[in-house]
Amino acid sequence: MKKYHIWTIGCQMNVADSTHVGAELEKLDYEPTADVDEADIVVLNTCVVRQSAENKALGKLGALKPWRQSKPDRTLALMGCLVGVKPSPRLLRAYPWVDVFMGPSEAKPLVDHIKNRMTAEELRRLEERQIALRHRLQDEAYPIASLKHLSLTGEPPVAAYVPVVYGCSHACTFCIIPYRRGVERSRPLDEIVAEVRGLVAQGVREVTLLGQIVDRYGYDFPDRRPNLVNLLEAVHEVEGLWRIRFLTGHPSYMSDDLLRTVARLPKVMPHIEVPIQAGDDEMLARMKRGYTADDYRRLVHRIREIIPDVAIHTDIIVGFPGETEAQFQRTYDILEELRLEKVHIARYSPRPGTVSARRMVDDVPEAEKKRRHQLLEAQHERISRELNRRWLHQTVEVLVEDLHKGKWRGRTPQNRLVFFEDDRDLRGRLMEVAITWTGPWSMQGVAADRLAEEREVPVGVVVGGR
Repeated sequence: MKKYHIWTIGCQMNVADSTHVGAELEKLDYEPTADVDEADIVVLNTCVVRQSAENKALGKLGALKPWRQSKPDRTLALMGCLVGVKPSPRLLRAYPWVDVFMGPSEAKPLVDHIKNRMTAEELRRLEERQIALRHRLQDEAYPIASLKHLSLTGEPPVAAYVPVVYGCSHACTFCIIPYRRGVERSRPLDEIVAEVRGLVAQGVREVTLLGQIVDRYGYDFPDRRPNLVNLLEAVHEVEGLWRIRFLTGHPSYMSDDLLRTVARLPKVMPHIEVPIQAGDDEMLARMKRGYTADDYRRLVHRIREIIPDVAIHTDIIVGFPGETEAQFQRTYDILEELRLEKVHIARYSPRPGTVSARRMVDDVPEAEKKRRHQLLEAQHERISRELNRRWLHQTVEVLVEDLHKGKWRGRTPQNRLVFFEDDRDLRGRLMEVAITWTGPWSMQGVAADRLAEEREVPVGVVVGGR
């Protein structure tokens, strides 16, 4: 049996893209392996949103040169945002040991490469298998995306990502995504639902619907239908699925209708990710975000009004071109005021081709970027510790994902991380856990049924955790 290995770096969308590549390779009778030396095909799925991620991808690409050159029948494929919508002549010249260049979410070039190397007899047998496969696809539970490369132990993950919108058409001045992933393209609703059913058939119990701006799902359809509300309603009907999340949102497109849908559908978790990026209006305008700090402030209050038990996550960029100390302070102040549950902080780095790289001067010194980053990290740690402390001695619902250093690890509906010890096999179970310790990044507890004289908690009784 021929084998493949996929190396993935970057966002959740890249992880989802790799599951699709894995599925296409398995249709060609390849099996995943964790050992690169065993692989006949290696796929590098890359990210260039930050310079550090691009450097790691380039380092991995260079390290694989001897692997590729040692056996002529091996295949090395480069995929993702390093390639972009179309590989540049410079990229093609720089890496002649790469056999296939694939843009984000695109497996066809690799499939075509493999088929072109097959004999007529191999292609005939493959066609026979494909005909049989098409018959199997009449069953909507047949996996469209493969999780084997993510879990080589034989156990698929409990939670998985499902892309629903490819690309982005918003074009923030700092973001390279529109240049590398192309314009916004929403997937057909029926195709997404079929994929979710296939994932559930493989053991998945939670899915996260992905888009660069996920609340714009359907904006490229006639009359903007179906939209994200319709998609959530359709995915909610999938039997065996217990939890649904979606990310990343955008303040300009997060409607009350969407928020009321989150509150109304039990399987949709009370967890909203909506980046602010900066708390100063001039910085937001230079970033071309399309809203003000007050707009974001009102949105947070509205989210909490409609979904009272919600956890709100956000993103921040420090050191954007021209950011003064006073402007950074406004970011610090709005985070102090709103006390959001999770803050992802990044230091600005210019990305080639973006508006900020072409038209703005990266004038905030790296040492100052690090200082501002550290200030926000310390603030976030303090606020998170205080927010998590509210759950001490409370009982929360946890979807158990896996064992980590001898403890079961899972997440609450609000996406808080929980650890607890138990000698039972609880993977993939919904458990009530009594919280005995809280920290800024996680909580620990004891299974509530063990506290209640071994009373068994039925799996899936409280599906949505509301």
